Amino acid sequence: MSLKKKPVTGMKDISPREMEIRDYVMRLIKDTYASFGFSSIETPCVEHIENLSSKQGGENEKLIFKILKRGEKLRLEEAEKEADLVDSGLRYDLTVPLSRYYANNANDLSSPFKALQMGNVWRADRPQRGRFRQFMQCDIDILGEPTILAEIELILATSTLVGKLDFENFTIRINDRKILKAMAAYSGFPEESYDTVFIILDKMDKIGLDGVAEELEKEGFAKEAIDTYLELYKEVTPDLAGVAFLKEKLAGVLDAKVAEDMETIIASVEAVKTANFKIEFDPTLVRGMSYYTGPIFEISIDGFGGSVGGGGRYDEMIGRFTGNQTCACGFSIGFERIVMLLLEKDYQVPKAGEKAAFLLEKGISREKMLDAFKEAEALRAKGCQVSMNMMKKNKKFQKDQLAAEGYTEIREFFK
Repeated sequence: MSLKKKPVTGMKDISPREMEIRDYVMRLIKDTYASFGFSSIETPCVEHIENLSSKQGGENEKLIFKILKRGEKLRLEEAEKEADLVDSGLRYDLTVPLSRYYANNANDLSSPFKALQMGNVWRADRPQRGRFRQFMQCDIDILGEPTILAEIELILATSTLVGKLDFENFTIRINDRKILKAMAAYSGFPEESYDTVFIILDKMDKIGLDGVAEELEKEGFAKEAIDTYLELYKEVTPDLAGVAFLKEKLAGVLDAKVAEDMETIIASVEAVKTANFKIEFDPTLVRGMSYYTGPIFEISIDGFGGSVGGGGRYDEMIGRFTGNQTCACGFSIGFERIVMLLLEKDYQVPKAGEKAAFLLEKGISREKMLDAFKEAEALRAKGCQVSMNMMKKNKKFQKDQLAAEGYTEIREFFK
């Protein structure tokens, strides 16, 4: 049997060029989020299957890489159902592990707790551009803060990071699950059908108002409810005026404080943001995770079809671990998509120091080799990167390769 050279479907090898960008982005993430008071934590990549299948991960729960029991616990001949074979799985996001971590360590953590977590996650998804079955996620979360201070800080921290990567003209869209529900209630949809309505609404950017109307009709909803619902979307605007419109229009159905909080978040971010981006109220924004309970947000970058980040408030998840409700809000950036976009625009990582390459002739004496190592250490002490290489026969080609890799100084050492 011959061995396979290509990675498993949905996984990828990473080249030195991409790794340079990934390492730089990870350093920038840590430095930027640390400046906003976030502390790094790490959780295992393997989670209890009960936690992963707790009806909190939406569609992701259908994409779990499940892990068989090991050793004596794996009894294939006695198994009657999947639970007899499986006891854990690879995490599909970082939010469920964070909730478990907080529930297990809350007594030793500050309140509110501001967490930064970076790590690979796995989903048995259909691979496509910017989407893999193994990919890096980067989350910041604020646990234990009930006010919109959490939302404002998360948006400012994330937008500051994206701005530092030279992305301009990006947009952060924001909505609230309570506004979504109020619009559905005002229109006359039964409460038990909200999820169906929102799944169809989420397609608005692809199929438009007419497409949404057609799909709602196919589901058997009353024409009056559909017409009332879509009329709201025709009238509302993506700004503070749109929020004010809904606050008045939905009076008695929507708590006025929900709209006022939305206005405060948008106005505050606009007033103090440092990056060049727009923040827009988007009443069609749904986000698929069923655990969101309040404000939700996404980042989009001009020229790229999908989102490159998203998050929101999930005040009920941690309580399922502890029995006590804990306020929580988080924002995740699409690390893989951002790296992909940086590669596509040939992003050059800012250099911390010069890169020098030393070429040692084959057969060089021990004394000359030690001289080269001493020179290399002296340069490294000044902040330079130095690579030691044996000189090849085709020296010109070797030098050209090193130059392409960013080595600006090449020194030769002969025997």
